[in-house]
Amino acid sequence: MSRILLYQGLPRTAADILRDKGWDILHTGDIGLSRASDQEILAYARLEKRVIITLDADFHALLAVQNAKSPSVIRIRYEGLKGTELANLIETIWLKIHTQLESGAMATVTRTSIRIRKIPIIDTDAL
Repeated sequence: MSRILLYQGLPRTAADILRDKGWDILHTGDIGLSRASDQEILAYARLEKRVIITLDADFHALLAVQNAKSPSVIRIRYEGLKGTELANLIETIWLKIHTQLESGAMATVTRTSIRIRKIPIIDTDAL
């Protein structure tokens, strides 16, 4: 199973719930990264080989601009989820997209869809 990093704005209790089920998941607030910049979060996730789960659209933009190969990022496009709801959502979407995330991907999750884009955006080997 992949390693996950929940970003600020998402309930810490979701990490606790999933950790109790055996998931390798951290919340930025639990590891001293609550005030870290987006670049610092990307660097940490890349170093620790963690998938970032966030409400923040900036991570997708940064990955695209940098043409980065990692880390994979899941953007949740609805707010107000309680810890249990988020944990259930992560379990549900993980079954559907974990393979793409392990290869490098940006995913956007809405109430009705999951969109996935492979990273890096531009395949420089094909140029």
